[in-house]
Amino acid sequence: MKKIFIIAAAAVLALTGCVKDEMFKGPSKIEKVVFTPEAPTSNDAVAVVATVSGLQKVTTATLYYGNAAVPMTPDNSGNQFMATIPAMPDGTEVSFTVKVVNEASFETTSDNYTYKVGDPATDWTKLQFNEVYGAGADEEKFFELHNGSDFPIKLTGVTINKDEELTWTGEDGEVVPAHGVFAIIGGKGTTSRGFKSGFSSKKSVLLELFDPKGNKIDQFQRGDKGDDGKWGASLTDNKGSWSRIPDGSGKWMITATFTPNALNSREGTEDPDVKQ
Repeated sequence: MKKIFIIAAAAVLALTGCVKDEMFKGPSKIEKVVFTPEAPTSNDAVAVVATVSGLQKVTTATLYYGNAAVPMTPDNSGNQFMATIPAMPDGTEVSFTVKVVNEASFETTSDNYTYKVGDPATDWTKLQFNEVYGAGADEEKFFELHNGSDFPIKLTGVTINKDEELTWTGEDGEVVPAHGVFAIIGGKGTTSRGFKSGFSSKKSVLLELFDPKGNKIDQFQRGDKGDDGKWGASLTDNKGSWSRIPDGSGKWMITATFTPNALNSREGTEDPDVKQ
């Protein structure tokens, strides 16, 4: 009788242990999710950190945004998991969730989190003429702009006057990258997004750059108006290009090579007819 009681007690304990083990099996809990920076610019990747608790070990943690699924890396404690969302263009709205799966195969998904990428207001003083070229055929001539800021500059509504008359207006999708250049190629309407006027390497000229509100932000001037009050007086022919050295901020110099949509040559000679 005693032996039977011991066996029965052992069976009850074993059953209780199994029930207890089953009771402890369940989903993990995502305690919190934080992302930094909370107000990212187009230069910022966003770090996402999820803190997870529960008796079961987490086997996988995944960050979902857009069409991407990114494995998250655990820290030494195994309770925090991190992944990064890459930098996105200005104005992008990003939505993301975190999903964890534990060793008992339970899945837990976080709340949905969102943020919007926002760059600071454009610093128009950082947009300047960088290179101008008028010695080739009309379809080769160009005006180049330089962006000296840390953020892309959208050219929508930006205008250029040549000899005090409008010759080009920026459109949606035309952007100067941060610390980069954007060339407007083609004179006399020879290209779809070139400038309307002509441009000669051997005549006086005034190029003026305006922000979308009509404020003048830069200019390139070679020579002066003639006695008739008009631009276009004859000057020494420049077979090369006029380039700022260094890009964006330096003096205008004559360079033997022309480099549309690329940084300028490092060497040149001064042109006494150019107003610095």
